Amino acid sequence: MDSSKKPSMHSAEVQKSLLHRLNRVEGQVRGIKKLIESEAYCDDILHQLEASRSALKAIEMVLLESHMKHCVMHQLQEGDMSVVDEILTTLKKIAK
Repeated sequence: MDSSKKPSMHSAEVQKSLLHRLNRVEGQVRGIKKLIESEAYCDDILHQLEASRSALKAIEMVLLESHMKHCVMHQLQEGDMSVVDEILTTLKKIAK
């Protein structure tokens, strides 16, 4: 099955949380751009970059947990074992 056509099965609560977190990251990235434009001290910019990277990692973990508990479980219950290879590929990419 084409993964672009698979429905997302996370809850409205998870979606709301993800969007809230992404909005915060978006604000952080705009802040980093302003720091660069204003020629802020490099160390300050590096700290903000790391904060953004950490926030994105947290989003990734929330989404991965939801994906495993809902989407992957649903596909396994439906007998779609190909999801195992799919999630292993995803985990390898995340672990890089």
